[in-house]
Amino acid sequence: MTDSTPKERKPRADAQRNRERILEIAKSAFTDGGSDISLDDVARQAGVGPGTLYRHFPTREALLESVYRAEVERLAHEQRRLTDELPAREALRAWMLLFVDYIATKKIIAPALNSIVGGASSELFAYSGEQIKAAIQTLVGGAVGSGDIRPDVDPLDLLRALVGVSNVASAPDWQESAKRLVDILLLGSRPIDKYL
Repeated sequence: MTDSTPKERKPRADAQRNRERILEIAKSAFTDGGSDISLDDVARQAGVGPGTLYRHFPTREALLESVYRAEVERLAHEQRRLTDELPAREALRAWMLLFVDYIATKKIIAPALNSIVGGASSELFAYSGEQIKAAIQTLVGGAVGSGDIRPDVDPLDLLRALVGVSNVASAPDWQESAKRLVDILLLGSRPIDKYL
């Protein structure tokens, strides 16, 4: 007997490139122009026809959700890559800087997702929260293990501080301020003997 269940096919390489290009352009467009940007403009800037965009993302909601999900997955992927390639303290710093960029994207996309998708967005935000918590806990654990961070530092406190800056920042340069805060937070998290 043969299995008649259709197997899920991997997308063709060019289709995958188109999808990734659309997500990249959409992220930039949403961040620069808000969530009401023209999807036809996104397609044009990505160098694809509107039909290609709608084949991958049939609705604005689908595109917003995919951009948001891609950002979270990028943070998770970068945590693994940075952990493998950099000393623990540098990996943590580099990831926290990426997290500031993620916050900038989330500030635009999250309200739009909430207003468009409603309750379904809570599942997406719960998923993203778990991915982000796991990443920061791994990175802080590595920095504690290497002696670069005190063991009493709560990984989530580092994230809350960065999110807090973005929530109270009304100036257009809040991202630069948040990135400076990364170094302040890491300096304040060092073991006491590292100050002497």
